[in-house]
Amino acid sequence: MRTVLVVLFDGVQSLDVTGPLEVFQGGELHAPGSYRIRTASLDGAAVRTSSGLTVVPDQALTASATPHTLLVPGGQGTRDPAPDIVAWLREHGPRAERLVSVCTGAILLAEAGLLDGRRATTHWAYCDKLARDHPSVEVDPDPIYVRDGHVATSAGVTAGIDLALALVEEDLGREVALDIARHLVVFLRRPGNQAQFSAQLAAQTARREPLREVQQWITEHPGGDLSVETLAARARLSPRHFARAFQAETGMTPGRYVDRVRLEHARRLLEDTSDGVEEISGACGYGTPEAMRRAFVKALGTAPAEYRRRFRPASAPTH
Repeated sequence: MRTVLVVLFDGVQSLDVTGPLEVFQGGELHAPGSYRIRTASLDGAAVRTSSGLTVVPDQALTASATPHTLLVPGGQGTRDPAPDIVAWLREHGPRAERLVSVCTGAILLAEAGLLDGRRATTHWAYCDKLARDHPSVEVDPDPIYVRDGHVATSAGVTAGIDLALALVEEDLGREVALDIARHLVVFLRRPGNQAQFSAQLAAQTARREPLREVQQWITEHPGGDLSVETLAARARLSPRHFARAFQAETGMTPGRYVDRVRLEHARRLLEDTSDGVEEISGACGYGTPEAMRRAFVKALGTAPAEYRRRFRPASAPTH
């Protein structure tokens, strides 16, 4: 049996706690005896979450043995972390077989020195702070979760569910993880290196109407000619002026925006349709299946066929 211990503190984000707990409890229901789930605050007293919910822990941290999986959620309470919690993590964290954080829980791990020399992520809004305050941590702001050895860190809120599903899959197998995902009405288990944002959310909305129209055009025509020259003509700007203005107003280059839109569209077609890889590669502007495969491997670490096998819901159509 694997003990999962969740650290609680005032100002914790309730979904960072309950999301992963629902996943691990689902694993226990599928395979009784797999997990023993406990929650603990510093002194065993109830804590008040950032949303005002009061949570009563099972025990005190000071009376807790080192667990198999130590999970540290995030929330407003990580902005000024209690020194005693950081000290407890510094002592007990290295002994856990798995060390996990959700959202800004990574800040507590970093304060305890548990992320030094490791690659990690956190909520996109706090990645700069984590990198600035802890230069020994290699902060990657893009993925929804990062695994570095026995340490796993995730982005905000729902990414904690994705990470917990990945851990359950590791422990109990893919079918159990997918059954839990279906029970929780999670559409699919997202791969860890999927970006925290879709292209449309990751990019700022351009202020000028011609550039906003170009953003919308890209989204609606991923298989079209999306070269800088063509897009610039739609915006009635020179290619050089368009490229500079697009990056200035959206925060990313036209090429990167196009790449993200095409990847997202291809993912949706793989998940939702029975179209072949060659057909999808054409519909998404890749031209050839090999070009699409290279894009998938670079962005997601897996080929399109494997992506479809792993992440298409069981109810999706097949050939």
